[in-house]
Amino acid sequence: MAVRRRHTSRAHRFSESPLLQLALPGWRSRLAGLVFLGLFAALLGRAFYLQVVNNEFLQGQGESRYLRDLEVSASRGKILDRNGDLLAISTPMKSVWAIPVDAGKLEPLQVRSLAGLLDMDVKELQRHLASDKNFVYLQRQVPPETADRIAALKLPGVHQSKEFRRYYPAGEMVAHIVGFTGVDDRGLEGVELAYQPALMGHPGSRSVIRDRRGQIVEDVGSMRPPQDGKDIRLALDSKIQYLAFSAVKQAVQDNQAKAGGAVVIDAKTGEILALANWPSYNPNNRARLTGPQLRNRAVTDSFEPGSTMKPFTVALALEKGKFRFDSIIDCAPGHITIGGATISDAHPHGALTVAQVIQKSSNVGAVKIASTFAPKEMWEMFDTLGFGTPPALGFPGEVGGRLRPWKHWRPIEQATMAYGHGISVSLIQLARAYLVFARDGDLLPLSLQKLEQPPPRGVQVFSPQTVREVRTMLEMVVGPGGTAPQAQVPGYRVGGKTGTAHKLEGGVYAHRYVASFVGIAPMSEPRFIVAVMVDEPSSGKYFGGSVAGPVFSQITAGALRTMGIAPDAPVQQVTDGKKEGVV
Repeated sequence: MAVRRRHTSRAHRFSESPLLQLALPGWRSRLAGLVFLGLFAALLGRAFYLQVVNNEFLQGQGESRYLRDLEVSASRGKILDRNGDLLAISTPMKSVWAIPVDAGKLEPLQVRSLAGLLDMDVKELQRHLASDKNFVYLQRQVPPETADRIAALKLPGVHQSKEFRRYYPAGEMVAHIVGFTGVDDRGLEGVELAYQPALMGHPGSRSVIRDRRGQIVEDVGSMRPPQDGKDIRLALDSKIQYLAFSAVKQAVQDNQAKAGGAVVIDAKTGEILALANWPSYNPNNRARLTGPQLRNRAVTDSFEPGSTMKPFTVALALEKGKFRFDSIIDCAPGHITIGGATISDAHPHGALTVAQVIQKSSNVGAVKIASTFAPKEMWEMFDTLGFGTPPALGFPGEVGGRLRPWKHWRPIEQATMAYGHGISVSLIQLARAYLVFARDGDLLPLSLQKLEQPPPRGVQVFSPQTVREVRTMLEMVVGPGGTAPQAQVPGYRVGGKTGTAHKLEGGVYAHRYVASFVGIAPMSEPRFIVAVMVDEPSSGKYFGGSVAGPVFSQITAGALRTMGIAPDAPVQQVTDGKKEGVV
């Protein structure tokens, strides 16, 4: 029997596969290794670039999606009068804003509720919410109580931010001197604009994390606190300002005039105690504000001052030694012709002393005095007094008036400037120039702010002796035989000068007038300069003595009592003025 031999086959190992026995060329393996090494190096380089080199850009891109720097509003500085009474203050308000992509999903009932609280038209609100912008204001300066009611609705995408609104307790009484701010709390007029850098302060900031709905999740980083604006204390006295404003308003209404203004200056310091205009406006409600209401006429409007310039002409004559207080000037027959033009007095005068030229307000006498000057002498005096140059108070729109170079003066121009025609000034310029008569002949700069230090030294224009003589003449103006008895103040010695000037229209003098009066009180020790201007009185009176003189009396009497200045003359009944000449 044959024995069957078991066949056993030998198993091959995997590593002995014929395919694996094939040898690869050495350069291919090295190439593959280099490729993988290069890719790895590229990844490392890219990671280094992203993490180190371009880190700020990427960090900023990331933070822009969740990190916000919020401005922390600074409170605007207060404006106060010299006694600390508030003239302007900022009150907290809210701005209501929305993220349209979120707020656009509000239901119709929610939109109507929001529109009602904001006092907006529903369709207008819907247009805001449908905007393609990332951020829209729905309403600025919303009262806190209204903002709280809106917040209680918990409307998605509707948010609030803190801001301020300016409030003016004195309203229209100080509108032209204080001015107002816009919706962004920046000054647009008056002191608010003139002192904008000091009042506005510097806002702070805080960094927060917000979610996609704009909700603040977390405060991060440090907060930079806001720096509130600086308070401004004006030289203005609210009591005297009220007197001036009320008197000017009443005078404009009584005389059916176009406008009026008044300025009160402290003769000892040059501080502006009052500056009033009419028409005026309420800075707290400017919905119906017009151009004429905005005009700060005492500063921005110029006019021909008329006879209020005669005291300067006479002062120059006394200073130069050309005339004395009692020098006689022949003013007959009441008119004088220069270069084909005739200058007249309203009422003919014969021989007048220099003092009577001021008392009676004689144009002819002023022209004869001025004819003894060289044009340069008159021009230098006017220039030193500040005419032709803005007063540099910082007010927007200040004017310098019109004072032509002396080299171009014709004889008739020099003659008319002697009594205030052919030259234009602002009321604030005219009031400041009268400082030389209220002091010892020196001219101080004016100040809107209350002075904490003694005023700077003034520019000497006239000698003290000249000034004393002119003051006597100014006191004669309000006395018997003068042109302004209605400017008297019972119990006090006062003085001043009237002005009545035709207005130029199209280069021709029209039958329209500016009535003015500038006076000093009390004469024994001058403290106030009060300048009044009434534009185009049309009720039948137009002379400075009868229109502006009573306004001076009213303001001055109140100011003297307010400051507690003792009477310096016996109390006497104010006399009714006689018929006046052109003054």
